[in-house]
Amino acid sequence: MAGPKGSSAPREASPILRLAIEFGPLVTFFVAQRQTRDVDPMDMGGLYYATIAFMVAISLSVVTARLVERRWPVVPLVTAVFVLIMGGLTLWLQDETFIKLKPTLVNLLFAGILLVGKLRGRLFLKVVFGEAFRLEERGWERLTERFVAWFLILAGLNEVSRAVLDTDDWTTFKTVGLPVLTFVFMLTLGPLMKQHQVSESP
Repeated sequence: MAGPKGSSAPREASPILRLAIEFGPLVTFFVAQRQTRDVDPMDMGGLYYATIAFMVAISLSVVTARLVERRWPVVPLVTAVFVLIMGGLTLWLQDETFIKLKPTLVNLLFAGILLVGKLRGRLFLKVVFGEAFRLEERGWERLTERFVAWFLILAGLNEVSRAVLDTDDWTTFKTVGLPVLTFVFMLTLGPLMKQHQVSESP
């Protein structure tokens, strides 16, 4: 017997599950690196087992999001693809460069997608968040510009950090520093969104 109409429509995960999906893989990566840095068979400061754990955890998080929300989460899915590719190269070539380079490539990709979309008159942030936020067209354009700049900054920060920090400090920066900086960035968007918010019709 068929289920009720609309039963396959997308739905939102609970806040706790959403946090687990978003940050679970990062926490797993951090813990695995710290716990295995002294027993790393490839002498990569714990990144051998941490990379394996990261690949498994992010794959599970994407599948969980698909099962719960009945849709593929775009950003985590793209990130997971890069984790699997760069993680696979890290394990195959026994070179930590690849997993450390992953955040740079992901952020450059997102910046490129948003920038090319804007230049072609396609505001992808509006497509993704248009139902959650009602902004003027100029507001979506400025928001896109902010995100492009931020993704480029994140890519640059990762390049600097992987060049000057050891594995322990880079892992801390990746799993703690970057999320905190991103949270602060999101807070700075409030005034812009308020300025360009579309007024509700009387």
